[in-house]
Amino acid sequence: MDPQNIQGQGAQPAGQNPQGQGQTQPPQAMPPQGFPPQGMYPPQGFPQGGMDPAMYGNMGMMGGAMPPQEPEDNTPANFQLGTKFAQPLKIKLPAHDMSFDETYFLTLLAGSISLSRDEKKRIIESVPKLKQSQIDELISIFEEEKEKFAALSKKHVPQLEKLAQQHYNEWMDLETEVEQAKKKNEDQDKAEAIRKQLGL
Repeated sequence: MDPQNIQGQGAQPAGQNPQGQGQTQPPQAMPPQGFPPQGMYPPQGFPQGGMDPAMYGNMGMMGGAMPPQEPEDNTPANFQLGTKFAQPLKIKLPAHDMSFDETYFLTLLAGSISLSRDEKKRIIESVPKLKQSQIDELISIFEEEKEKFAALSKKHVPQLEKLAQQHYNEWMDLETEVEQAKKKNEDQDKAEAIRKQLGL
């Protein structure tokens, strides 16, 4: 049997050209056809035509493991809290003697995903008892929260959207509750005024 045909018809010994004239060519360490799966390679910085030969040569020592995946993209997604809320918000702050932008404060408060619905309600109710420095500190905390969440990468966006929607729904519930309480108080005041007119 012809030794050259043991490897299969047309197979050439390593290092020889197709004409079999003994001229050697440098061996090329290239991945087999169809490897790696489309869409998984090459990682950033590697040539588009195939694997880095050095990486492919080391795969034997790694038990045939795939090369490392691309580094995580940590580019800030610039996710903005509070964008779901229409202006102006229905909830109003109680009367106070401090100087600050109430609309801005309420928008920051409503958009916060660090505070529960009840905590937001307590803050609103406590505004008349707060000092100017405490209001300023709250605004600073809310702004810092926005900046930190805006700095998170894209992989966090789905979870942030879920949290933002949850807190939006909770704020809508709070607005409904406040509106109902306000109407109840107005009805009670009207009833009291009627009783006074009737001498009851």
